[in-house]
Amino acid sequence: MAGRHHSSASAAPKSQRSPLLLFTLSLIFLCILFYIFASSSSPSSTTLRPSTIHAASNSVVDYSFVSSLDNFLINSKSKSSSTVPDDTVRGDVTEHDVKMLDDLISQVEEKRIFGDENSFYSPVRVYVYDMPSKFTYDLLWLFQSTYRDTTNLTSNGSPVHRLIEQHSIDYWLWADLIAPESQRLLKNVVRVNKQEEADLFYIPFFTTISFFLMEKQQCKALYREALKWVMDQPAWKRSEGRDHILPVHHPWSFKSVRKFMKNAIWLLPDMDSTGNWYKPGQVYLEKDVILPYVANVDLCDSKCSIDSKRTTLLFFRGRLKRNAGGKIRAKLVTELNGAKDVIIEEGTAGKEGKAAAQIGMRKSIFCLNPAGDTPSSARLFDAIVSGCIPVIVSDELELPFEGILDYRKIAVFVSSSDAVQPGWLVSFLRSISPTQIREKQMNLVKYSRHFLYSHPALPMGPEDLVWRMIAGKLVNIKLHLRRSQRVVKESRSVCTCDCRRPNSTNPIP
Repeated sequence: MAGRHHSSASAAPKSQRSPLLLFTLSLIFLCILFYIFASSSSPSSTTLRPSTIHAASNSVVDYSFVSSLDNFLINSKSKSSSTVPDDTVRGDVTEHDVKMLDDLISQVEEKRIFGDENSFYSPVRVYVYDMPSKFTYDLLWLFQSTYRDTTNLTSNGSPVHRLIEQHSIDYWLWADLIAPESQRLLKNVVRVNKQEEADLFYIPFFTTISFFLMEKQQCKALYREALKWVMDQPAWKRSEGRDHILPVHHPWSFKSVRKFMKNAIWLLPDMDSTGNWYKPGQVYLEKDVILPYVANVDLCDSKCSIDSKRTTLLFFRGRLKRNAGGKIRAKLVTELNGAKDVIIEEGTAGKEGKAAAQIGMRKSIFCLNPAGDTPSSARLFDAIVSGCIPVIVSDELELPFEGILDYRKIAVFVSSSDAVQPGWLVSFLRSISPTQIREKQMNLVKYSRHFLYSHPALPMGPEDLVWRMIAGKLVNIKLHLRRSQRVVKESRSVCTCDCRRPNSTNPIP
């Protein structure tokens, strides 16, 4: 009985074995096809700098300045300038207007302090001036219509439009601020449409584009016009600019008139404590913010940064002769010339120069970053996104977002005096262990996101970190503003007459 049962049981599956086997094989085949398809559609292992990427919110993220600007200008044509309510003052401003705005701001601040306790810790509130188009859109159109002119060079041979792209932080910040709130991804900064609700006022003037693309006298005239326009605003008169944000990321931009706006919060490439580009008292860390240059090379992903074969110990490609603090470059060239596994090259302009720099950085473990004409250099950020560990030789350098980011995890800092000692720098770099190198390379992959400008701006991207840095300065900014207002108000309360014109009945002491 048992034998017959065993025989019948084994015979039954025999008739079903063929369909079951086919189903199993089909399932395995489908899994293999899915794996092949997923692998073929994944991003390139060496380049991750697409012009468009989909963020978690299904927004299309654009990392290219030219591409993003093209889309921005196309969309601006279809939008009416009056779609967003705005109370930017366009007529003559009286002292009564200033006092009225001051009273309104005081009322709003009192509500925030004594009202809902959560409102006191709200995002930074920014009012964006609606400036005439000659200060904003017209300059963007000027860039767009001329950037293909590759013969447009500066006196030292640098492509003008590439310099504008490197310093295009004014575009990225403004484009994010004025975008519809439903399309924005940043939560720690909001645009307000009433001046009394603002913590800060953003001046959307493209100082770098105007400097490079306009005739000298025409540019200076436009600077004076922009200066007058802003200083005529009640909010400026109320605070003397202490709560205003001015993007002056190229050290030459707005130079002829910026002394009149020294109280404003400047967005800079560095502090330039050498005094060659900014006068003493104009820039300081308590009020100003340092922003990274826009990288000129494509982003390496983790495989490119860590797993690729990097055979060069130290790489540098750029201008070998610079002014001011950049004179260290010539000394380093003399010292490193002929060293084993070290490549030092004179940079060239254009696409060929960019390609050579990108290839060199991706083949190197360390990238030399000496000071340029200013303590900073765009090359630092090219190295970061290339997975090449920066070797920073700049004694006066202040770094972007240094209060948030720990650069010791991604870079090597060397004093100028050590770097020029015979044989010292190469020996020092060779002494860094493979474990330490790999750790820094892994951190470069994680840190790269903090240096990639995009539209829409992404959380923890450079635009986001700007507002985090400014939020940390806001209490100090308001403290200085209140103190200056207190002095003015007290002096006015002492003298109720026309103090500018003494008379016999009430003379000025």
